[in-house]
Amino acid sequence: ADCPGGKGISKRLPANFPRPSETGCAVSVPPGQSAAFPSNQLKTVDGVNMLLISQTEAWGALKAHVAAIEKAHLKDLLKDADRCKLMTSDVQGIHFDYSRQRATLETLDLLMKLADTANLSQKIKDFASGKKVNPTEKRAALHIALRSKPDQVIEVDGENVVPAVHQVLQKIKQFSDQIRSGKWVGVTGKPLTDVISIGIGGSYLGPEFVFEALRYEPKAKAAAQGRKLRFLANVDPVDVARALDGMNPETTLVVVVSKTFTTAETMLNARTIRKWLIDGLKGHPDAVSKHMVAVSTALPLVKDFGIDPNNAFGFWDWVGGRYSVSSAVGVVPLSLQYGFDTVEQFLAGLRNIDEHFLSAPFRSNIPVLMGLLGVWNSSFLHCATRALLPYAQALLKFAPHIQQVDMESNGKRVALDGTELDFEAGEINFGEPGTNGQHSFYQLVHQGRVVPCDFVGFCQSQFPVELPGEPVSNHDELMSNFFAQPDALAYGKGPAELKAEGVAESLISHKTFPGNRPSSSLLLQRLDAFQVGQLLAIFEHRTVVEGFVWGINSFDQWGVELGKSLATKVRKELSKSRSTGNAIDAAAYNPSTAALLTRYLQSKAPASLL
Repeated sequence: ADCPGGKGISKRLPANFPRPSETGCAVSVPPGQSAAFPSNQLKTVDGVNMLLISQTEAWGALKAHVAAIEKAHLKDLLKDADRCKLMTSDVQGIHFDYSRQRATLETLDLLMKLADTANLSQKIKDFASGKKVNPTEKRAALHIALRSKPDQVIEVDGENVVPAVHQVLQKIKQFSDQIRSGKWVGVTGKPLTDVISIGIGGSYLGPEFVFEALRYEPKAKAAAQGRKLRFLANVDPVDVARALDGMNPETTLVVVVSKTFTTAETMLNARTIRKWLIDGLKGHPDAVSKHMVAVSTALPLVKDFGIDPNNAFGFWDWVGGRYSVSSAVGVVPLSLQYGFDTVEQFLAGLRNIDEHFLSAPFRSNIPVLMGLLGVWNSSFLHCATRALLPYAQALLKFAPHIQQVDMESNGKRVALDGTELDFEAGEINFGEPGTNGQHSFYQLVHQGRVVPCDFVGFCQSQFPVELPGEPVSNHDELMSNFFAQPDALAYGKGPAELKAEGVAESLISHKTFPGNRPSSSLLLQRLDAFQVGQLLAIFEHRTVVEGFVWGINSFDQWGVELGKSLATKVRKELSKSRSTGNAIDAAAYNPSTAALLTRYLQSKAPASLL
């Protein structure tokens, strides 16, 4: 029989696995309580939970605890100096303060019990040791191996993958040194000073984030002197125009990033840029082999495209696209722009947080704490969104990258075994650097919906400016807002204060700030390559922690497939209609789509500009 409250658990157990009655699952469940194994931890088979986490006592205890939190206001919680001190953690140049979360020390105790119930510690060990934590694709998720030390041993299917990782890194170093030194030149003998990196999704969001983060960091900027790096992702031809603007085929190197070399948008863009190169280099027979390289494992397709397979840099199926910036996907273009030494510092920062994540106790483990608080805000306090607010313009591409890292990972509706979740998981992520965001969407954050916020700030600027006669430097002005906004969200401003200030009665409700809006603050020293790596690893691991607690697969992305397959059908229809002049097959589509396609085709396509 099914375990009461267990949502058909017996149907989800392997045939040779004991039924719930044999494992001690509660026979009856008192009202308001959850069915659970007598053990404090979920039972697992091949890494798959045998109960939804929401059906455990630890989850039920947190649900019951919400009532106490609803009665507490952050303006009161922040009066407790001991609580504020205990709700911080530090790791090599990073200070994490989560005292403005709607949580008490009891909340933390209950979240730690939830982590224990979810087998979080063991799941992290499995993740780091090369176990296949992505069961739907039967793969490991081992991006931490990409930034490992050469003497580490990390095995996948019994093979230590670290030597292969460092072999690729060494190949990238040699190649980037050749390009940057001018030993490798284009077909006209000119050095290749400009790079276009073609890729989409994780093949560009992560690399572009790191590129932008280091553009004005003094050492990186000096290393990039005289060089350009552009990213081409969107299949919209306007993105091609933007990537090519001001570029010279004689000095341009193109990096095509596609694991399978079949990604539709990437390969169309690659063929478009190949034509630009060949035309600009007057059909030189070596135009492609000297001016194009690949990040791919599909060497036959790389060769068919015209790229020398020796100039292809590989990565592995245990590297997910959104976690791939520390693979050849990011290391190749970033090494070409900033030099391999800078990229090594970035990898060292990632590794520093990897080691912290794998060794620090949960109560001082920054990614674990952030992940558990994310679960608390999303699943218990019902906050569907969260904002990433870096007070550093250099991090303008950080939020778009974390959008993919988090939403593609945890935007799931089913558990590992395919059972539909009966709770809210995954958040809508958005963000903008401060202070720009303050003049965009902070109105809603302060007086509209409750949006948990992650503030990121730096003690030192990459580009310090202090004008004579000004009371503070430009960076101090920026950071004044970094410190003020979390308190404004937490404390708010009530009617009594407004009346005391003489605000007109008719405006009291309009100017009231409820406060009690949660946030966390990360304060770092200075945005250099090492701290860019640290920052990224913190948010990567936060996402993984949330997925492990929720019992979902944070490493597949089936949700992106349906739209792509339907686009293939439409593409064939457009090609047929354009070539024959015939109307579309309206019967193959619903009336709305058929009408839209017909209207689109009635507008004659303009002549190609390339």
